[in-house]
Amino acid sequence: MKRLCRILLSGLLCFVFSGAANAQGKAGFIVSGRDKGSVASMDVNGVTYVDVQKAARKFGAGVELFAQSKQAKVSAKGFYAILTAPLAEIIVNAQPQKLSAPVIINGGKMMAPAEFFLLPSFQEAVDRYVEFKDGAFYVERRFNLEFADKQFSGKDTLLIFDALKDVSFRTEQPNKHTVVVTFPNVVLKRDLYYRLRTSYIASMDVRQTRSDATLKVILGKEAKDWSFTEQDGRLVFRAGAQKAAPVLASAAPAAAKPAAAPAKPASAVKGPSLVGEKPSVLTEDDGFEEMTVAPAKPAAISPASPDPAPKPAPVLKAEPNPLAVRGARKKMRIVVDPGHGGKDPGAVRSRYREKDWNLDVAKELAALLKKGGFEVKLTREKDTFIALSERSKISNNFKADLFVSVHTNASKNRNANGFQVYFRSEKATDKEAAEVAAFENEAMQYEEVHYNFVDALLQSLAKNEYINESSKLAGYVRNAVYKQPGIGIAVNQNSSVRQANFYVLKGVNSPAILVEMGYISSNKDRARLANGTVRDRMAKGIYTGIVNYAKKEGWIE
Repeated sequence: MKRLCRILLSGLLCFVFSGAANAQGKAGFIVSGRDKGSVASMDVNGVTYVDVQKAARKFGAGVELFAQSKQAKVSAKGFYAILTAPLAEIIVNAQPQKLSAPVIINGGKMMAPAEFFLLPSFQEAVDRYVEFKDGAFYVERRFNLEFADKQFSGKDTLLIFDALKDVSFRTEQPNKHTVVVTFPNVVLKRDLYYRLRTSYIASMDVRQTRSDATLKVILGKEAKDWSFTEQDGRLVFRAGAQKAAPVLASAAPAAAKPAAAPAKPASAVKGPSLVGEKPSVLTEDDGFEEMTVAPAKPAAISPASPDPAPKPAPVLKAEPNPLAVRGARKKMRIVVDPGHGGKDPGAVRSRYREKDWNLDVAKELAALLKKGGFEVKLTREKDTFIALSERSKISNNFKADLFVSVHTNASKNRNANGFQVYFRSEKATDKEAAEVAAFENEAMQYEEVHYNFVDALLQSLAKNEYINESSKLAGYVRNAVYKQPGIGIAVNQNSSVRQANFYVLKGVNSPAILVEMGYISSNKDRARLANGTVRDRMAKGIYTGIVNYAKKEGWIE
């Protein structure tokens, strides 16, 4: 009898979902305006279902599947839910809730209505606004500050921001070309980078840095005055030929958005609308397909129903004349990381050990940087072992502006040779780049404290907001080493800047590169690097690249 019931139930499910195969497809993920891949989806009776496991991981949530009981547990910070097929009832933080349609099993995958990922409690747990429309999830930070518009005229250029809360800010002008505005305890909607190339503003770069947001403006050649003020309820950066108050266009300010997703039926829950937005995004896509659950921010917004009344103008803290403001710290801080060390020798050929060459070049590089006016810290100054995870902590505690890790390459292919410089990406440039990263990551085996792969995963899934700057730094270093006389190690202009997944670069809160000076496994490169004079010239080449980058970015004249 039980067997007959199972057969009938299977037949019924096949009948109900017989049209599902024709309706199967993909649900996209648009994260901060960018395509971040998709997950399997299907439409059944007007309800869009998505793959629970893949969708949860896209949001950075944990997921466990239990095949026998046909259940899934989805968990995030302060949130867990139990989904059971074929029921519409779910358990969220020990409380029963009901979806508009049941969870189902299809093709070995657990599928849930997309509305599950729109639950206000889930959005709060993953610290995102989420909207599902046109067959895709649209995902944004739970922001309270966004770049709204730019405005040009013959007299000035304006950058306009909207704030969803009262904000304070501080300004500094590290040099005559650069202005930095910091918003403490603010969550920015998106990291953006624009090359305006006007007479008054050359470029703007606004990004999230932990709990703060930072606006960096490179002034144009004709900019004689700049200011950052509140104007008509909006925040306005103005640069112009002379001192004047900003004059905004007559268009009304953007409507204020709710501080959190309102409590509505799950199918109607929305985050901020993204229609019509075509942002220019600072960071390049480096292959990340998943997000990480961000830690609680001081500026986190507590859930509340939106107030239909107009939002009062932001209250701004008074600032002195911006032209008189100078940065509290004028020097760029750089961490130089000699790869390997102690019980981890790195690559070894004959009597030569990679760790020794790395330390020698790193110390010379640090000395040059200090002489050049930079603040410098070495992760190690002698033959000691430093865990990979500890190196990024040293950099972050130093509040470094750049991180440079010095290494020597090795390969089973004796013909492999030449200088290379890497910046981090989940996806390697090619097979050889992936092998180099795998070799350097082997240092993890020497760590006495087990490397926390959960932390490493979260770091790798987080968007690397410094990837664009890291690639630029890598290019400057490559070019300088190429031009540095007396090194004698090949620098291929077309392939020497590469991407790969180096653990030592993960979690570094600054632009970061890893230099491979040459191949210890190559007879030619090994003979050159065994010469102390060549190593000094290598350090000089790397130093020149860093200086050129610092000049271009306005750190030094």
